[in-house]
Amino acid sequence: MNSSSAQSSLPNRWVIATAAFLMQLALGAVYAWSVFLKPVIKLYQVTQPQANLTFTLALVALGITAGFGGYFNNRFGPRVIATVGGILYGLGIILSAFAAPNLIVLYLTYGILGGIGLGLGYIVALAMLIKWFPDRRGFITGLAVAGFGAGAAITGPIAANWLIPSLGVGNTFLILGIAYLVIVVGAAQFFHTAPEGYAPAGWVPSARQQADRSVREYTLPEALRLPRWYLLWLILALNVTAGAALISVASPLAQTFTHVAAGVASIIVIVISIFNGAGRLFWGWLSDAIGRPFAFLSMFVIQIITFALIPSISTFA
Repeated sequence: MNSSSAQSSLPNRWVIATAAFLMQLALGAVYAWSVFLKPVIKLYQVTQPQANLTFTLALVALGITAGFGGYFNNRFGPRVIATVGGILYGLGIILSAFAAPNLIVLYLTYGILGGIGLGLGYIVALAMLIKWFPDRRGFITGLAVAGFGAGAAITGPIAANWLIPSLGVGNTFLILGIAYLVIVVGAAQFFHTAPEGYAPAGWVPSARQQADRSVREYTLPEALRLPRWYLLWLILALNVTAGAALISVASPLAQTFTHVAAGVASIIVIVISIFNGAGRLFWGWLSDAIGRPFAFLSMFVIQIITFALIPSISTFA
């Protein structure tokens, strides 16, 4: 079989990318947690830190599971692992609908079970798409995680303005859990593993792209012996911790500081989600143009300045 015939027999990589983006939208809905925070506090009669531990557990479970997700992806393939992730994520949210008044059950369902599903789905999409897009590695990574960042822009206002006020927290979790399960599992059926050494027809890699392709891939035990692995882990941990700390309380924070209603405060969740998604896409694209190290440095300088300015904010506008 010649190369053109081989190329034509492959699945369309943009269809795979679209499915991954839609899946990440559903997974990223977890970032809408702040619109659930006050209703959960009221329903379970607990403090804000106790309620917010649910979101923390979800992110911890996501991080731990993602660390092993690449291994499972290589062994079983992206479709299987993403399907399992979607089932666990959707099931965790569905079961959390029946958790009240036991907060521990909410931790186990929404937090841990849902978080494990999040980790599997999140990392599989990234690992798969990088192999399908060697010509646009930064851009396609940004596109995939942009869906994760923007997911709350859809879920947040729907939950805050319609579902929670009319149906309550439990029924909202039930409806959203079913929707997440259908979307993630459905999208996973379009996932395929790229052939070894895949390159799009007619692509001539630049010197930087050729260098990226020639970089050795490390196994997990090998990576754990590299100082760079721990540096990257620390950078990501600090980045996620700072962002998640703000995202997890965005809605009640807006209500407290600017004295607006919950429905209006959901606007801040939308704004954060839109820029969360757009920023991931922009930085992924920029890293292709200027290189990963300089893109990382620029990103964190901007973050430092932004977080330093937050305490001076006193109006919703």
